Amino acid sequence: MPYRFKKGETAPDAVRRIVREEIDSTLAELSHTGARLDEGVHEARKSIKKIRGLIRLVRAELGPAYRSANTSLGEIGRKLSEIRDTTAVLESLDSLAAKHKDALQENALAPIRKGLETDKREIERRIGIPAAVKRAASALRVIRKKVDKWPLQHDGFRALAPGLEDRYRRGRKAMATAQKDETPESFHEWRKRVKDHWYHIRLLESLWTGVMQAYEGSLHDLETWLGDDHNLVVLREKLEAAPDSFGGEQIVQLFLALVGQEQQELREKAVSLGERVYERKPRRLVQDTEKLWDAWRQEPASMKAEEKAERQTAKKRPARAASSKKTAAA
Repeated sequence: MPYRFKKGETAPDAVRRIVREEIDSTLAELSHTGARLDEGVHEARKSIKKIRGLIRLVRAELGPAYRSANTSLGEIGRKLSEIRDTTAVLESLDSLAAKHKDALQENALAPIRKGLETDKREIERRIGIPAAVKRAASALRVIRKKVDKWPLQHDGFRALAPGLEDRYRRGRKAMATAQKDETPESFHEWRKRVKDHWYHIRLLESLWTGVMQAYEGSLHDLETWLGDDHNLVVLREKLEAAPDSFGGEQIVQLFLALVGQEQQELREKAVSLGERVYERKPRRLVQDTEKLWDAWRQEPASMKAEEKAERQTAKKRPARAASSKKTAAA
């Protein structure tokens, strides 16, 4: 089932359905073994973040239950993050190496990669991945059992409005702080608030599919750039803390110059897009979204069928376009 509210479904029913589905998805990902477990942990972390995004949207409804669930999910996420971060820094290294391959000598960054691989093995051994995964799965099952008892009472947009406004407002404030301070911590905090709002828009996608998907795409780009920046921050900290473990001061400083250049580009793009994404005042965003919600709820079934047909037609267009190009080439 999709990570979004469905027409004909009450807000409490939707929240419970989505949380159960995401927990079940997480448990399935954590059941993988061997080489697939690393990707499973990555997907599990994403599902946990989606659940946290959802409960932040309905925080006012949950009351004390929110704190309990959010704390438990946060602890699970942090444990899995330790595992995933060791892979993320390697991916950042490889991405940057590929981007600057013409300026780098062959295997110039091999000592850094070797050091990161050693670091990854040591961290995984310290954490004890099988035991950590088992504990995470057990904690998720406990949360799942509590979902039916969550105090979700109100239906309609009133259940969502406070959370939507609060997280959007926090995102605007975090963006302003990041622009002013320009610190790794402030950009990382902004990223977390962007992710909250991204999840909320994904949940509300059905309100006006085409428009919401475009907005969601911009939020995803913004979150990705800020996430790439954070991965480079983590990588920088590792290299600066022990340069001798990564080939020595000279090679580390050479690479960190590329890291700094990449971070500047990422942050400039993020700020430029962020000013557009967060252009509306929080109250205006909520008012606009409520109007879409009301229109969606009152929308006749025939219109929904027409939209579905249009989407199916749109999916076929790329294939027809490709076929036309082949015909023209022939």
